[in-house]
Amino acid sequence: MAIEFTVFKGSKDGTIQQATTRRDDLKGDDVLVRITHSGVCFTDVHYRHADMALGHEGTGVVDAVGPGVKDLKKGDRVGWGYEHDCCGRCRHCLTGWETLCRERKMYGGADLDQGSFGSHAVWREAFLFKIPDEVKNEDAGPLMCGGSTVWNALHVAQVRPTARVGIVGVGGLGHLAIQFAAKMGCQVVVFSGTDSKKEEAKKLGASEFYATKGVKELNIGKPIDNLLVTTSSQPDWQLYLNLMSPGGIISPLSVDSNDLKIPYMPLLVNGLRVQGGIVSSRQVHREMLEFAAHHQIKPVNMTFPMTLEGVTQSLKTLEDGKMRYRGVLVAGA
Repeated sequence: MAIEFTVFKGSKDGTIQQATTRRDDLKGDDVLVRITHSGVCFTDVHYRHADMALGHEGTGVVDAVGPGVKDLKKGDRVGWGYEHDCCGRCRHCLTGWETLCRERKMYGGADLDQGSFGSHAVWREAFLFKIPDEVKNEDAGPLMCGGSTVWNALHVAQVRPTARVGIVGVGGLGHLAIQFAAKMGCQVVVFSGTDSKKEEAKKLGASEFYATKGVKELNIGKPIDNLLVTTSSQPDWQLYLNLMSPGGIISPLSVDSNDLKIPYMPLLVNGLRVQGGIVSSRQVHREMLEFAAHHQIKPVNMTFPMTLEGVTQSLKTLEDGKMRYRGVLVAGA
């Protein structure tokens, strides 16, 4: 029997459209998920002009399973993120780096007829994550991409508890990065344009806070070992390179279509590393969820109904820079 469900799509002029997606009977390790919540990520803003179903920070409840499903059962709470599939046989897949697989299926590039903005979705069991009992679906949604992205940056850079971790920006990514780094035992040094988010950053775990608007030079005492850049565009690299420890690692997480233009000599003589990265591989993602559950790491959310109007309003709030700090769509709200 065919499965039909509602999705909310982008369009050429950027208006959100409601549509219906159809799937045949569940096959292999397919899982039908009834969506209860979805995080709203700035990547969704980038794709609102594309003819595709939006959303990639989904959480919900298993409604039905295919014949090849081994572990999940009806009623389990699950979530998914940016990656939907991979080849499973290449060097990257076999060494736990499936997010770099040449045949990977990612949001915006595959499965364009379904996303997390909708009533249901069908995904492979292998790319769904069980949500820990300690984490609510509403809080799990933003962890599926935002949390996964900042956790992966900390993981790939092999950040140690003794490190001074700089975080540029206190937004959807930054406010999660502060919590993760603080709970890892790091000294967390936060940089933001003004002091408006200082108290909030301190409550989230920041050890130090510096306002940067109009500043030509920063004096922070001890240098930074690891720097995560979470702003919506690239920062003044010269300002931050001067703060780095020799051998320090910079993780740019901003989505910016411009070229990376970074001062060459400070990078060279100080042995700095610029480490690219996207979301976590599946095992690292699981560890992120377990860590968040154990340390009670939660996003700061603004909620909207999972309706045409709610999706439109959430994207506008994000685009206008008024989201504090992650938007979450709620089914039935």
